[in-house]
Amino acid sequence: MKYQVIYQDLLNMNPGTVIKNEPMYKHTTFKVGGPARLYVEVKDLSSLKQLISYCHEFQIQFMVIGKGSDLLFSDREYDGIIISLNAFNKVEFNGNQIRAQAGAGLVALAYQAAKTGLSGFEFMGGIPGTIGGGLYMNAGAYKYAFADVFTSAHVLNENNEIIELNKENMQFGYRHSILQDHPEWILIDALFTMTSKDPASIKAVLDKRKERRMATQPWNMPSAGSVFRNPEKKSAWQYIDEAGLRGYEIGGAQVSPKHSNFIVNNGYASGKDILELITHVESTVYNKSGIHLEKEVILVNWE
Repeated sequence: MKYQVIYQDLLNMNPGTVIKNEPMYKHTTFKVGGPARLYVEVKDLSSLKQLISYCHEFQIQFMVIGKGSDLLFSDREYDGIIISLNAFNKVEFNGNQIRAQAGAGLVALAYQAAKTGLSGFEFMGGIPGTIGGGLYMNAGAYKYAFADVFTSAHVLNENNEIIELNKENMQFGYRHSILQDHPEWILIDALFTMTSKDPASIKAVLDKRKERRMATQPWNMPSAGSVFRNPEKKSAWQYIDEAGLRGYEIGGAQVSPKHSNFIVNNGYASGKDILELITHVESTVYNKSGIHLEKEVILVNWE
């Protein structure tokens, strides 16, 4: 099928906002990425299911994203449809439980929970992503992670059917969930069980961690957060420092002088610059210490 035909079909389908040749640098926290032939911000679940069915029927490549906070797109064109779940951002509070859709932002949700006196999301106050990406990675900080408060989730499976997963089903591990083993699954929403605490004390924890983050991380630069998972013996940033790479640059990409497990875009980096720098860090650390650093960042459209 020609993309003009697909574009017209999507307009007729009306799944949400449909854009042709949309640059992915607008939708990733690294601020890099070539254009997607089509970009769709889906408006609701029925539209998502209809769009997925359409892609399957006509064998159109697609990828579902949130805020793009853990993605490194290549600079070349994405020959398919990028589906954004940013409109899936509803949050419901019921007693000590919170149900949040996949596109709900983590930082805003952490502060929203604090206001209502629900503790458990303090760890995610500095993670610039969404519920979908957070659960996919079992993201965490300060020795806490999503698995600690997770109860259940609704997922759209490979048959375009909604299934419910409990905590055991999710197979949580360090920066891992079953969602990584099933990339064809799409998280729709999740239920979390929280602990009641004084709102002021929860907010104090969030504010203290925000101060620490601003002092130790390049929060004002385009990045994807931590690039590498921490090995068993010590943190990834320590191995990177020992390899003499703090501040190292390739093109417009730089190992952050503030935190060496962050790679930042100095304003003119390409996806190629960032990937070359990641690869250089991996090989240099291995040659120096014998440690294979494992990427947290997901590479998209590089083949």
